[in-house]
Amino acid sequence: MPRGGAGNMLGVGGTRRTMGREALRGGGRGHTGVGAPDPLAHKRELLRGLRAEREAREEAEAEAEAEVTEE
Repeated sequence: MPRGGAGNMLGVGGTRRTMGREALRGGGRGHTGVGAPDPLAHKRELLRGLRAEREAREEAEAEAEAEVTEE
């Protein structure tokens, strides 16, 4: 049975709180924004590292394939 008169209650834990747009984007409680890492810069750095690894792997495969064809 639901608790009396509280249609929006989630059991014992309290009421459901809707999240605002800022909280959904990572700016929830205590977010100051000062010194926070730039998410786009972080993504660019990750992609740069992945591209470098892929290029190194492709070069190694090409060298291995060239050695096999020489023999």
